[in-house]
Amino acid sequence: MRELVVLGTASQVPTRTRNHNGYFLRWDGEGLLFDPGEGTQRQMIHAGVAASRITRICLTHLHGDHCFGLPGVLSRMVLDGVEHPVHLHYPASGDQVVRALLSVSPPGIDLRLHPHAGSGSVAEGLEIRPLKHRVETYGYLLTEPDSRTFLPERLRAAGIEGPDIGRLQREGALGAARLEEMSISQPGQRFAFIMDTAPCPGAEELADGTDLLVTESTFSDDDAGLARQYLHLTAGQAGELAASGRSRMLVLTHFSARYGDDVSHLAEQAQARAPETTVIAAKDLQRVAVPRRRQPEREVSGETTAIGLNHDGSS
Repeated sequence: MRELVVLGTASQVPTRTRNHNGYFLRWDGEGLLFDPGEGTQRQMIHAGVAASRITRICLTHLHGDHCFGLPGVLSRMVLDGVEHPVHLHYPASGDQVVRALLSVSPPGIDLRLHPHAGSGSVAEGLEIRPLKHRVETYGYLLTEPDSRTFLPERLRAAGIEGPDIGRLQREGALGAARLEEMSISQPGQRFAFIMDTAPCPGAEELADGTDLLVTESTFSDDDAGLARQYLHLTAGQAGELAASGRSRMLVLTHFSARYGDDVSHLAEQAQARAPETTVIAAKDLQRVAVPRRRQPEREVSGETTAIGLNHDGSS
């Protein structure tokens, strides 16, 4: 199951209808909690997200609205008797703040710290890119490896069946049959999480080819001057980011308290810049399914039924 659970959509100042940041991503056997601001523990209860589901916590930066809920979440995990390791990823420059937050959290879980810097992989399938904000900030990219979708008619014609299909997947060839001829590429899913930033190359790299892009939309295009001053995105800039990256779905969040409950105008501004992208202005406790995998990169005439394999070659 791959699903985003929005726990909070406020920026620096929460409102009566918007909690501080908090985003939980169900990704198969992983549960990733991004930027837990104040009140995240309570929002998890409202959303039906058990603390025991969390396997990783990812902090984009150490401003309070993105991390002050960390002690409460960790305390709940201790109370619930979580036994599996929990990995905490955060900018290395914020190590002092992180340890201060941990100092008021009770011991009792296997918490593994992963301070990071620069750009690259921080765990299997999880990458970071630097963003442009007033403190060191990173966005996160979660990727699934591309796979192959086999074409039954071609397999039958080549006399390949049963365990030999997995062998072809692993070895790339079986006799005269080549993997590329017996199958078509199936792109893996891509999820990106971008918070406080001005437009920058790192944000563009993260957004590229995403199925689901979650990004801040702190200001309206009408308040572009404030966005420049505080190094944030406007709704239109978020839309441009999605359009340039060919993102399939854009979830806007991190709204300024200056806007009321209705932020449909922000979604409209983003949609105008990204007409081919599905745009959602997130609401607290909303659930957003990760879009289904993209179609294979090319159609094969007359062959509409395919066999999908796991990455280990099993069907």
